[in-house]
Amino acid sequence: MSLASSRNFQTLRNDADHGPLPAILLTLTVVTGLVDAVSYLKLGHVFVANITGNIAFLGFAIADAKEFSIGISLMATAAFLVGAVGGGRLGYRMGRHRARLLAIGIFVEVVIVGIALLVSIATSAPAGNFDHYGLVILLGLAMGLQSAVSRKLGVPDLPTTVLTLTLAGLAADSSLAGGNNLRARRRLLATGAVLLGAAAGAWLIFTFGIGAALGVAFVLLALNSVLAYRKFNSTEQWTVGS
Repeated sequence: MSLASSRNFQTLRNDADHGPLPAILLTLTVVTGLVDAVSYLKLGHVFVANITGNIAFLGFAIADAKEFSIGISLMATAAFLVGAVGGGRLGYRMGRHRARLLAIGIFVEVVIVGIALLVSIATSAPAGNFDHYGLVILLGLAMGLQSAVSRKLGVPDLPTTVLTLTLAGLAADSSLAGGNNLRARRRLLATGAVLLGAAAGAWLIFTFGIGAALGVAFVLLALNSVLAYRKFNSTEQWTVGS
């Protein structure tokens, strides 16, 4: 077997090990871009999914950078951590069956994002701190939960909420670095998913408002919830967790 054939076989085997999870997690990565577009562009220059960036924003705010707020940065980080705790507890209880973990995790996320959507519609165009904080808390909870569940699912290079290690792996494992980059396609797709979500989110916000971006995120989550639920009682090999 040639080296190229061996690499292709390894990639196919890895995909088989994870069943439909890569496709579903890529969709969740698009949702990340949509949600962070909402939080950064309309909720006070804060990230609710990219917490690395949010910690940097907190530092800027501490140094009295006028576009950033200590309060809202702390709120987003705290909400993300609470969501991650919930996702972690769910992972410990349901992690032995990845399809059930995914289905329940997405269902909870659908509910949270659905509430955020209703809040955005009810307030039309949030202008006050109370409205900002409410949406930041809800979206932070959803993204923390998503991040923790994705981590427990354990699909390499698809954390859904952060790209730093994904892009580092793309470069470090490239042929330029002497590697074989078996998961280059997945890494590129993950990067493109965030880019697509962020671009679509920004366009929707500027054209139709926050509700449109959150509405698309809600629909994507709902569709993935249905797909995950269909595998709820599956005995396929990829569903076996740790």
